[in-house]
Amino acid sequence: MAERTDGKTWIGRGVFVLLAFVLIVFDLVPLDMRPSLWAAPDLLLAATLAWVARKPRHVPVVVIAGIMLMTDFLFMRPPGLWTALVVILTEMIRRQHRDFRNMPLLVEWGTVTFGIVAITLVNRVVLAVVMAPQAPFALALIEMVGTIAIYPLVLVAAHFAFGVSRAAPGELGSKGQAI
Repeated sequence: MAERTDGKTWIGRGVFVLLAFVLIVFDLVPLDMRPSLWAAPDLLLAATLAWVARKPRHVPVVVIAGIMLMTDFLFMRPPGLWTALVVILTEMIRRQHRDFRNMPLLVEWGTVTFGIVAITLVNRVVLAVVMAPQAPFALALIEMVGTIAIYPLVLVAAHFAFGVSRAAPGELGSKGQAI
């Protein structure tokens, strides 16, 4: 049955899309013209996973797929591979949303860590199988570890700056529906 979305959900979706565009622009702006020896963490992936774990109604799969596909084109990655992997991971986390309510932070962080490691390795294996050019393994590893390490900070920032927090067990939406 189709569910109606309230204004708060639409505002949350708009905030996520706006944040995604800011993070994409931040990644595209060159801060230094020399080649970098390290890779920055993937803040967009961390923010997406934090939003899906805490407020899954604010990030529908179509929004995630659209934003990630756009980043594939902008960052000159093979179109659709990273998008598909992120969509699969977010949908797995979305299915566990009710379990995330009662999880301690370390268990949630471990679940997200496992997902990030899995999609990073699958991405590298698929690119190796089709012999597509890849970044050096050390840079991919630094980016993966950085994304995992920054996840708790993204959760704190999302909570205090955007009000993205866990739904309490039994919490109801503005229309009386279960969240």
